[in-house]
Amino acid sequence: MIVYVVHTRAHYDDVDMMLTGVAEHTVGRYAENPTQQQLDAMLSVPVGPSMAVRVYGPDKGMLAEGPNARGRAPEVDPRGVLARPSGPAFDPLARLGPQLEEIEAGRGAFGLTSDSDGNRWRLYVLPADNGPARYFVFATPIADVDATVAQLRWLVAFLTLGAVATTMAASALLAGRALRPAADLDETAGSIARSRDFGRRVAVGKDRDELGRLAATFNGMLDSLEGAYQAQKRFVADASHELRAPLTAIQGNLELLQRHPDKPPAEQREAVSEANREARRLAHLVADLLSLARADAGVSLRRDRVELDRVVLEAISTARHMTRGQQVELAALEPAIVEGDADRLKELFLILLDNAIKYTPPDGQIIVNLCRNGASARVTVRDTGVGIAPEDLPRVFDRFYRADPARARDPGGTGLGLPIARWISEAHGGRVQLDSKPGEGTTVTVRLPLYP
Repeated sequence: MIVYVVHTRAHYDDVDMMLTGVAEHTVGRYAENPTQQQLDAMLSVPVGPSMAVRVYGPDKGMLAEGPNARGRAPEVDPRGVLARPSGPAFDPLARLGPQLEEIEAGRGAFGLTSDSDGNRWRLYVLPADNGPARYFVFATPIADVDATVAQLRWLVAFLTLGAVATTMAASALLAGRALRPAADLDETAGSIARSRDFGRRVAVGKDRDELGRLAATFNGMLDSLEGAYQAQKRFVADASHELRAPLTAIQGNLELLQRHPDKPPAEQREAVSEANREARRLAHLVADLLSLARADAGVSLRRDRVELDRVVLEAISTARHMTRGQQVELAALEPAIVEGDADRLKELFLILLDNAIKYTPPDGQIIVNLCRNGASARVTVRDTGVGIAPEDLPRVFDRFYRADPARARDPGGTGLGLPIARWISEAHGGRVQLDSKPGEGTTVTVRLPLYP
């Protein structure tokens, strides 16, 4: 648009410059000999191509006219043009208000008029100072310029529309290609939400732009969701299996008593005793499941100032009543203060001591240490038991996971002790680590931050 305005205005300014140049030259020649004869001689030939000239006296009467003016150029009142000069022949801002620019015309004035055919003429009126002539009116048709400008206007409009259409098409193409990964991401997310198939992944292109990084992040999130989903499925399946076993045993013994009320008292006591053991095991399993459910729900623990050495002594005292000949010894005990829940910390150490007792032979030893190490307290529980195979170590903190030797030695275990222990330690800002070798025993280390 700017090119169109500047180019068009230049055409009309050329017309005005031609008019002023011819007018100044003609009036200058007349000023050298201001007579009627001079006027007739000057106007006997055209002063310029397609340019008409008329000369008026002081009483508005026409004194002379050039050959191009006769029967062609429309007549005007020169004094009216001088009183009300027009602006540029082309002004794109004219419709917005008054003329914003006045043409430098010297002593003269520009005007615009039209002939009977509707063609526009550009006028320039220049007054004379002496002689019979008072006003020189120069006129030239601008219909050809108007036609050229109209063609240019249509050409610019056509090119503009073409450029807009091309830009829109190119933008749509580029946007479609650029947003295709986002569409794929949306389609994959919707498909996963409908089918719950967390094994699907979004294709990641070679270009590592924002959408590529988003797709990679989305795939990483799907990996985490798939792992959590599979873990949940395993947990539900294992929990169902673990709950079914004691319930089946209790139900079987109760049905046995109901169907055979005349069984000998010894067999009845044995059935009741077995149902009681399974009921206690079931209660323990439910309590462990509730603890893990609270952990998954993010339930916060009580935060008190806890003497860790006293909690360790209480756990050892309780564990000594659970032994079957094993020796539980305290090798070192340094005073240590931590922040947390004393009951949960005692539960943590009882879980570790209970595991050590279960997997250590009657003549074995269990050694406990508590010492400060920088800004943390370190508790170790070391046993001389059967140990854990290297392939089982990465999974010992999985829920319901028990290595085969452990299953053989502890058919009544739930497989939830170590997951609960890890949750308690992490809830207190610490961590638990397990090292073991088959036949050499197991060492469990718990690190907890000291009270500031």
